[in-house]
Amino acid sequence: MSMSFVSYILNGISLGSVYAIIALGYTMVYGIAKMLNFAHGDIIMVGSYVAFLAINSMGLPVPVAIVLSVIVCTVLGMVIERVAYKPLRHASKLAVLITAIGASYFLQNVALLLFGANTKSFTSVVGNASVQLAEGLSVTVVTIVTVIACVIIMIGLMAFMKYSKAGHAMLAVSEDDGAAQLMGINVNATIALTFAIGSGLAAIAGVLLCSAYPSLTPYTGSMPGIKAFVAAVFGGIGSIPGAFIGGILLGIIEILGKAYISSQLADAIVFAVLIVVLVVKPTGLLGKQIQEKV
Repeated sequence: MSMSFVSYILNGISLGSVYAIIALGYTMVYGIAKMLNFAHGDIIMVGSYVAFLAINSMGLPVPVAIVLSVIVCTVLGMVIERVAYKPLRHASKLAVLITAIGASYFLQNVALLLFGANTKSFTSVVGNASVQLAEGLSVTVVTIVTVIACVIIMIGLMAFMKYSKAGHAMLAVSEDDGAAQLMGINVNATIALTFAIGSGLAAIAGVLLCSAYPSLTPYTGSMPGIKAFVAAVFGGIGSIPGAFIGGILLGIIEILGKAYISSQLADAIVFAVLIVVLVVKPTGLLGKQIQEKV
């Protein structure tokens, strides 16, 4: 097995870990609020800009910049939920979807107004060092940090869902929000918390994504956002381990596609794989069979 193949796999896992962190945000919001938050990708972009400004303009240390980015995104996620989605709690799915797309364009255009369209060059938050694993095979520190962050986040989320009171409330709301409300669970607060967690994760994903691929524009989040959505569907939307596996697989497929087939077709390959998976297993790899009540 050639070293270049191993290095592609490592790059794929690194990119896939970013997709997985974003997909976790999608999956939680979908699993609990039953809606697709298409503005999620743009929250990543906002988080990246906050970190960029905090480090470059305010001269804040990296950990402080990341915390600030997470706080801003968490608040932004809750504001979007309150303003755009909460009034549509019982509206049709289509109305919510259109609103989500509207929120996405709104964030992109606000970023264009504030920061302009030119590309900012993002300095990696963990430096550009790399670790030599073997002869001709090195792995960047960004890759290692990204993968570790992703695994910690997934384990943390699963533990949170399993052991915390808020996690139990989320599971109850995802099963049946009407029944959860009758049991005394504050459904609105639970959904707001879900958005807060998903958006906080988006900030971390944005910082890691821009550390690995250092260009930042108002459109930075849109393609990773769509691919993370694909990863969430691929792994089984609503499933936390599914989002993780879907993200990693998608990253590997994309990097191998770029390396061995064509860099122009890499995105098309990703979506083609999604179509194949959905034809074979409509609920995704780890998705539960959904019983529709008639």
